[in-house]
Amino acid sequence: MNGPGGRRVLTSLRADCGRCQGLCCVVPAFAASADFAIDKPAGKACPNLGADFRCGIHTQLRDKGFPGCTVYDCFGAGQHVTEAGAAGRAAEVFPAMRDLHELLYYVTEALGWQAAAPVHDELGRTAGELEELIAALTVVDTGALRGRISPLLLRASELVRGRGGRTMKMDLIGARLRGSDLRRANLRGVLLIGADLRGADLREADVIGADLRNADLSGANLTGALFLTQSQLDAARGDASTRVPKALGRPAHWARAERPVRR
Repeated sequence: MNGPGGRRVLTSLRADCGRCQGLCCVVPAFAASADFAIDKPAGKACPNLGADFRCGIHTQLRDKGFPGCTVYDCFGAGQHVTEAGAAGRAAEVFPAMRDLHELLYYVTEALGWQAAAPVHDELGRTAGELEELIAALTVVDTGALRGRISPLLLRASELVRGRGGRTMKMDLIGARLRGSDLRRANLRGVLLIGADLRGADLREADVIGADLRNADLSGANLTGALFLTQSQLDAARGDASTRVPKALGRPAHWARAERPVRR
């Protein structure tokens, strides 16, 4: 696939479950909670995973108590590990590849911002480094790598947002932000679980790592939101009037929530 400026991105950054051996259903551990109906230890296949590597309750995950599965995103790492013939080493390789793919997703997005041109060269070098690590299935300390790349992503974000954007406190769980002007706001890593963001303006807000679980985005404008991911949208609530970036999809459960209840 071709990236910004004509450079070639050597790996897909979108999950394609049809090309994966269900690695996200095997490798991670999860505990019984509001997100998962059961406990599952790391390395053990979820009981809902079939012999064909397909989820037996895929269309019923939310109804069956597995909403956490619906918002998980490997950024294409699953099919990369599978097609590279490394599924047998998935416990070691998959977590690192997932983090590397996520970092490449953010770096590639920042490369597409004209206002971030002053750091494009550094972003391009970083993207090339990540692509080499991914191609070689290199298991690295992704925490240290993230710590090195995060300041670069922040600089790109600041160049786009300029001055005037709000810096929000980190804990906004359940906050009433209906109709708020959050254009160019710094929402990096902010906890927005269950927040009321109906009608809020989030254009060019930096939402990298923001927790939008069960946040109400009905009528909100997220066009141009920086570092927004599909999994963040999937974790939130919205409606037909929610404006999302063209590169991302409107979650299916939003449409179901809009349907009138039959009496």
